[in-house]
Amino acid sequence: MSAPWASAAVFVFGLICGSFLNAVVHRLPRGIGLGHPKRSFCPQCGRSLPWYENLPVASWLWLRGQCAGCGARISARYPLVELLTAALFLGLWWSFPPPVAAAYMILAAILVAGTFIDLEHMILPDSLTLGGAAAGAVLSMLVAGLQPGEDWEARLRSSLFGAGVGFAVLFAVVELGKLAFGRKRLELQPAEAFTLQARAEGPFLRIGEDDWDLAEFFYRPTDVLELHTEQGEVWRLGPDGVRRGGVSCHYAAADGWSGVAAAVVVPREAMGFGDVKFMLTLGAFLGWPGALFSIAAGSVIGAVAGVLLLSTGRLEAAGRIPFGPYLAAGALFWLAAGPGVVGWLWLR
Repeated sequence: MSAPWASAAVFVFGLICGSFLNAVVHRLPRGIGLGHPKRSFCPQCGRSLPWYENLPVASWLWLRGQCAGCGARISARYPLVELLTAALFLGLWWSFPPPVAAAYMILAAILVAGTFIDLEHMILPDSLTLGGAAAGAVLSMLVAGLQPGEDWEARLRSSLFGAGVGFAVLFAVVELGKLAFGRKRLELQPAEAFTLQARAEGPFLRIGEDDWDLAEFFYRPTDVLELHTEQGEVWRLGPDGVRRGGVSCHYAAADGWSGVAAAVVVPREAMGFGDVKFMLTLGAFLGWPGALFSIAAGSVIGAVAGVLLLSTGRLEAAGRIPFGPYLAAGALFWLAAGPGVVGWLWLR
């Protein structure tokens, strides 16, 4: 195929893959199978979409961003994902030999899906992170040039080493962050009444008019939420139950326990463990230099984004900021110019 026709074919292929990625972004975090139902559907009314309403970008423009059945708004995320995927595929096609470009297209698809899932749900599913790591290792064996090495064994070793380095470095960052910022004390002024509730969906802590789902605070088996009462007593709430003074019991036995809290100390993480597993994918595809570069570049991009959100007053509204999209941006930066940037910095 001539260069213009090949580029056009790659762009259209990217649009089609982007349409599939939209289904992944919507279905995967909600536990909806990608093959059941087979047809795309409106998230609001459940209406199956005919083929002419499911054309990448064109259908969204023709429908003016609304469902033809119920009139519900169709998010601009759909054409954005399709155009972004097509643009990334085209850039990779122009930048790398065809086999390597095809392998990196798979990585780009994982990065796009992970980014938009993390932005919307603050999670990175194992099917993307662990599945992506497996795909990276297999492709490194099969595609010469994806990793350094003359044979498949050497390339596999490079891939696995890169995955291990990326995982280990970000895991160390998470653990150090837990030591430095793993607890946050909230002073209650004035003090507020609290009650423990053992509900069918799990234990809850009611403070004033607010209900706290305790399961959301216990990321690790060792995590503890502390209630400091007005009388100076400390209640320790953990994943398995409550410790009050010298008494420990499960939440079912503590149902209805109450008091007045002057302060609450909550456990927190520097970042989610999904980000750490995401580094397995980046390291498996990019090797250890690309993994380290992705962490460094992602941190810089994330810091700049945080400053911009802070300066515009949107940081508090945004709440927690997912790190996965910035890791993905760092990985794409590596593919675009990373080795050249590293060489330039080294020579300086």
